[in-house]
Amino acid sequence: MLLLIIPFWTNSLVRLYAVKLIMAANGLLSSALIGMGLINEPLQILYTEKAVIGGLVYLLFPFMVLPLYAVFTDLRQDIVLASKDLGANKFQTFWHVILPLTTPGIISGVLLVLLPAMGMFYVADILGGSRNLLVGNIIKSQFLDARDWPFGAAASVLLTLTMAILIAAYYASSKRIGKTDHNEVA
Repeated sequence: MLLLIIPFWTNSLVRLYAVKLIMAANGLLSSALIGMGLINEPLQILYTEKAVIGGLVYLLFPFMVLPLYAVFTDLRQDIVLASKDLGANKFQTFWHVILPLTTPGIISGVLLVLLPAMGMFYVADILGGSRNLLVGNIIKSQFLDARDWPFGAAASVLLTLTMAILIAAYYASSKRIGKTDHNEVA
């Protein structure tokens, strides 16, 4: 848990520039792989879609892991053991017991990751150059560059509606498993 929390002590923009230095053609990753003899020429990761995805995963991974950790620590082992006692195999136990009971945590993680991922336009700008766009880049360019405020507003509303649908799914899954306290999202 400490390893997940320590990165929050530093600004995400600073961490992203560190990732840029690691992914650069003459950066730490390429130098280490060349030094170990695994590759002969530097990797061209920076300014690709893989760099943007890697940067988003690095920045947002704790936001997905923390809700999953919370929901899995609350998972009652007696229910899992009961499914095995009733003849369920590992896949059936996972599909019919563990997955339904952990769905609120999965949806919470998706909620905590989706909107920031769509809005972090600076990740695509720094690691992907101008070739890789996220919804946040499109919204930013519509408001600041193209001055097309109606389109930028429509894209923003679309993101908001997506989040509303995910919040409704969270409430429905929480209600289905019998949780009545919905204060953790609000």
